[in-house]
Amino acid sequence: MPVLIVIPARYESTRYPGKPLAELKGATGLSKSLVQRSWEAARAVQGVDRVVVATDDDRIRDAAQAFGAEVVMTSSACRNGTERCAEAFDVLGGGYDIVVNLQGDAPLTPAWFVEDLVTGLQGDPMAEVATPVLRCDGRALNGFLEDRRAGRVGGTTAVFTKDRHALYFSKEVVPFTSKTYADGDDTPVFHHVGVYAYRPSALGAYPRWESGPLEQLEGLEQLRFMEHGRQVLCVEVQAKGRQFWELNNPEDVPRIEAMMAEMGTP
Repeated sequence: MPVLIVIPARYESTRYPGKPLAELKGATGLSKSLVQRSWEAARAVQGVDRVVVATDDDRIRDAAQAFGAEVVMTSSACRNGTERCAEAFDVLGGGYDIVVNLQGDAPLTPAWFVEDLVTGLQGDPMAEVATPVLRCDGRALNGFLEDRRAGRVGGTTAVFTKDRHALYFSKEVVPFTSKTYADGDDTPVFHHVGVYAYRPSALGAYPRWESGPLEQLEGLEQLRFMEHGRQVLCVEVQAKGRQFWELNNPEDVPRIEAMMAEMGTP
């Protein structure tokens, strides 16, 4: 099944303008832009036929082409990364059975997250979209709670049925737990990893749907699929000792750089 990875990247971000071009210093002291680190993460995934960066901004296009990426120019009217992926897929003329949206704010995404995601979608004929979830340890959960206390939007959490079909995604920490967890403890909270795999039929329909109240309230694009009755599969992935964090705010830069230093990421 041919697989395409699209990395949507826009310059105009409400919380962090110019985010794709933000520099992140690795363990060796080498700085690379966020979009380059995301592209390198995509290139490490096995079983992928093509990787493209999708943007509407000439600055991002020029930077991406400079480090060797293929770029697809898309409309500034795209409201989120899924719409940008849908447009990029159309521009490329289709021809792929699975389209992966590797959002450009998740440079620490391990290759096996995406590989497991594609395998999960292939194995569940009821699902039209799949997305990874990672069980939080105490360290990750406490980081989420600290962000919320400080008024920052941190990671997204997910709840799902026993067959892993999504019930809800939220920028709040769900489900609620009153228990205190040490850094290494397993918790009942699952971190939603900002990667998606779509079947072309669902991806093609998405831009034509109206944005529903839950998507608007949470600012989470995947809720549009659920609000229109489409099944979203949550694929549990394993950290295998890797740390994971998304770059949502400028304050996340030192946090991600510290993680890269700890993991030895160049």
